[in-house]
Amino acid sequence: MLWTKGGGGKIDYVEVLDTTLRDGAQTRGVTFTLHDKLRIAEKLDELGVDIIEGGWPGSNPKDEEFFREARKLSFSNSRLGAFGSTRRPNVKPSQDPSLNALLKADVPVAIIFGKSWILHVIDVLRTTPEENLRMVADTVEYLREHGLEVVFDAEHFFDGYRESPEYALQVLKQARDAGASTIVLCDTNGGTLPFRVGEVVRRVRREIDTRLGIHAHNDCGVAVANSLVAVTEGVRHVQGTMIGLGERCGNADLTQIIPNLALKMNYSVLKNSEGLRKLKDVAYYVAEVSGFQITPNYPFFGVNAFAHKGGVHIDAMLKNPRTYEHIDPSLLNMERTLSVSELAGRAALVNHAAKLGLVLTKEQVASILEKIKRLEAEGYHFEPADATVSLMILEAVGYDVERLRVRTWWVEVLMAGKITARAVVSMDIDGEAVTEMAEGVGPVHALDAAIRAAVLKRYPQLESTQLVNYKVSVIDTKDATAAAVRVFIEFSDNGNRWATTGVSKNIVEASLKAIVDGYSYKLLVLDGGFTSRSQADNGS
Repeated sequence: MLWTKGGGGKIDYVEVLDTTLRDGAQTRGVTFTLHDKLRIAEKLDELGVDIIEGGWPGSNPKDEEFFREARKLSFSNSRLGAFGSTRRPNVKPSQDPSLNALLKADVPVAIIFGKSWILHVIDVLRTTPEENLRMVADTVEYLREHGLEVVFDAEHFFDGYRESPEYALQVLKQARDAGASTIVLCDTNGGTLPFRVGEVVRRVRREIDTRLGIHAHNDCGVAVANSLVAVTEGVRHVQGTMIGLGERCGNADLTQIIPNLALKMNYSVLKNSEGLRKLKDVAYYVAEVSGFQITPNYPFFGVNAFAHKGGVHIDAMLKNPRTYEHIDPSLLNMERTLSVSELAGRAALVNHAAKLGLVLTKEQVASILEKIKRLEAEGYHFEPADATVSLMILEAVGYDVERLRVRTWWVEVLMAGKITARAVVSMDIDGEAVTEMAEGVGPVHALDAAIRAAVLKRYPQLESTQLVNYKVSVIDTKDATAAAVRVFIEFSDNGNRWATTGVSKNIVEASLKAIVDGYSYKLLVLDGGFTSRSQADNGS
């Protein structure tokens, strides 16, 4: 499974607890609807995580409703867990409203956190260390007596262990003796470094024979590393969130931990054997509903994770992908991308042409690269604009890429009580003159609507083609509002996505170029309609 040889069979299984719906929901700026939570739970089950921590019943109405609705779901791989705290000081478990709300959630697993740092025991709980130990034991026993599996989260364990290792270990032993199935060491403040995590876990393993877990936060940027180090030291239960959501700097990111465990460390992970290939879909779904987008350079699943730009890199990649990739991207349902740019050489262009079913001559490659370098010097950026590059290649080898030709266009913006934009465009579509007018909320929207109306007259099958992303970048700010701009537009249709770009000192003109190229690419490449100029001139 690794590019490098060796490994053999899987060495052990690591249980995964996903807390996106509880800890992840505490991310500042994130609000999951009830529907979001239920759908994420279904996707986590499809992925194959062992335990889904659904929330804290009794803490808010939405979590209570989630557990009621979740009973209607049918999980194939996952067990649903409810989160809660140890009983209150000097209160019997049966009289603690939080614990009774947890029982009413009707789940098989309870995830209970208790204090393992004396600072919190005294300053936050305002009780004695002895009473805190009794709270841990009483709570675990009470839930076990009611038939629940108990996962005990030792909150602030690494901070507590640093100040008083004896007391921190006493807390763990109370949970173990009371019947907790898993004892989780929490780096709640996210301030512990990997070497220290390794040292502490080794010591704990000598004292505690119950299954150990790790719950890391990312305040020092090492939550994933801390989780992996803990596994190497014997931990077999890992907690985290999808795309690293969580308070402050976030929780340990399961979308990075899971591939590393499976592909780098050779552990078995996830109940679904196809889970690795489903991880991308879950990550992007959570990103969409949370509003925390996956960055291009995001490990494993960013659009640049397996993208190559440098000419030397691309040439080597085409000879042997192992030269510049640490894993085979197909294992994660990802694709390799070879960028065409002023830095990329002949190999990237030849590879792009091959995807179109074309073979380029040396002269054609040289001509296209010269054009790319000239245009990028003017402000173009072709790396994400795959469709624009395709049209350049088709044009260079003699195909007619201007079946949609704009003859004239006109745009106005009116302010009469409300702002209205109106556009008129005259086009030649396969030699037939078409003129259309449309209105929009702005000049680019109106222009796109007019072009779309004109194109649909001749090609109604493009009805499902949608403009899904539109971005504008200023190329040189020294010219202020007179600066040239670069427009990037992304389109989608029936699962296909493609992007185009345009540059001009006039934002509408730059947009016009990118819009027309987007529809042209759909016709010429995706619908297989490109013909050579010689064929078009002969009317064949």
